[in-house]
Amino acid sequence: MTEEQIAQIGLTWGLGGFIAYMVFIIFKLAKDSKAGKFGTFVLFLGLGLGIVGFLAKKVIQWILGLS
Repeated sequence: MTEEQIAQIGLTWGLGGFIAYMVFIIFKLAKDSKAGKFGTFVLFLGLGLGIVGFLAKKVIQWILGLS
């Protein structure tokens, strides 16, 4: 394996795991603060917007065939 392949695997799986952990943290924060449905939605919207941006970048690259 080349260094580039190792970095790509680490970025894909490592960042994917980190994103899943962040979703768990946001869910636990909403649950512990008893935010309710709307509050949980706002937390996921505000804190999860960076996740959506990262995933949108990957999808756009896939559609355009850049990666």
